[in-house]
Amino acid sequence: MSHFSDINVIAYEGPSSKNPLAFKHYNPKEVVAGKTMEEHLRFATAYWHTFVADGTDMFGRGTALRPWDSYSGLDQAKFRVEASFEFYEKLGVPYFCFHDVDIAPEGDTLQETNKNLDVIVAMMKDYMKTSKAKLLWNTANMFTNPRYTHGAGTSSNAVVYARAAAQVKKGLEVGKELGAQNYVFWGGREGYETLLNTDMAFELDNLARLYRMAIDYAKEIGFDAQFLIEPKPKEPTKHQYDFDAATTIAFLYRYDLKDHFKLNLEANHATLAGHTFEHELRVARDNGVLGSLDANQGDVLLGWDTDEFPYDLYTTTLTMHEVLKNGGLGKGGVNFDAKVRRGSFEPVDLFYAHIAGMDAYAKGLKVAAKMIEDNYFENIVADRYSSFKSEVGESIVSGKATLKSLEEFALQNNPVNNKSGRLELIRATLNQYILGDL
Repeated sequence: MSHFSDINVIAYEGPSSKNPLAFKHYNPKEVVAGKTMEEHLRFATAYWHTFVADGTDMFGRGTALRPWDSYSGLDQAKFRVEASFEFYEKLGVPYFCFHDVDIAPEGDTLQETNKNLDVIVAMMKDYMKTSKAKLLWNTANMFTNPRYTHGAGTSSNAVVYARAAAQVKKGLEVGKELGAQNYVFWGGREGYETLLNTDMAFELDNLARLYRMAIDYAKEIGFDAQFLIEPKPKEPTKHQYDFDAATTIAFLYRYDLKDHFKLNLEANHATLAGHTFEHELRVARDNGVLGSLDANQGDVLLGWDTDEFPYDLYTTTLTMHEVLKNGGLGKGGVNFDAKVRRGSFEPVDLFYAHIAGMDAYAKGLKVAAKMIEDNYFENIVADRYSSFKSEVGESIVSGKATLKSLEEFALQNNPVNNKSGRLELIRATLNQYILGDL
């Protein structure tokens, strides 16, 4: 049964194409900086936004028209699997991602939930035998069900904590069964509202304990996926424990977990944390934990996670600059954790949205590669810090300088010759790169 019968396989037609169902910049076999675009970008479709979300928001019911929504329960889950693999093949996206409850409905008991998962996982595994699509990562949804109202790995209720651990165990088993290249931990409700009823240190200790159990069990079952933590500020709790990259990295260092985890960073989460996406990527890259991307963008005029498809070429360019300087994403990828707008409710809109996002990242990749080839930013940075190549600068960098030696130098009253940051010139030149003038 075809769910997208009126849509053909999406092909690359180049920048001059006026076909909305064609790629303008994403050519999977085009070689950029020594690898194909497909190898660099490793695009993935988010199961929850693409096949489960119906356009519901806090002010209105769902608007999405989806052929599988005439079914319910396990039948609906099966039709979603059919639709998803047709979508992957027609779009040409090589990976997909999901939470456990995205692919199979929860039952009244853990046993029933696991049984439902087993049915759908077996179906997915069968489809994957003949499909190019692979599982980039899976994760456990430990935030939607009311049992997680006080968190999961940081819950104040030991019974809830045990239920979360069981859910993670099953998630690791599912990941191994489907050959997931990564497994993500996202603390949807790992945070607090007030310290007046919270033992923050105890909750963080418990979260670290859960992560260690997951590391041990993955080794026990031979699941060699990369573990990722996805930072997010604010929503839904006022104080999220995984607020941003720096906060999460500090947690990893504190609990001696850094060697076991990398970060899955999302553009919209960076916005909510008051950062740019490239800032978050740089923090992770500088600490050796840049693992994977959730590609979307937020609306700076709105204070919540809007999860829009990415089309901002400045952000995609600076993002891919960080990725290329990182040496790529390894086992990670570029997952479209993004949803079509509520007013874009027809099935074809799912294709339009993904094409826009894939083209935006492909263009960003090409521009970033050209800037690195020209040493554009590298030359700016080298010139700006050139004084640290001087005699006194080298003494500081080498660690030979002392407060006394630097005071002796300062007492010579050498002239201070600061250099202009040239921010306006830098931005103008970045425009030229994006426009293809350079």
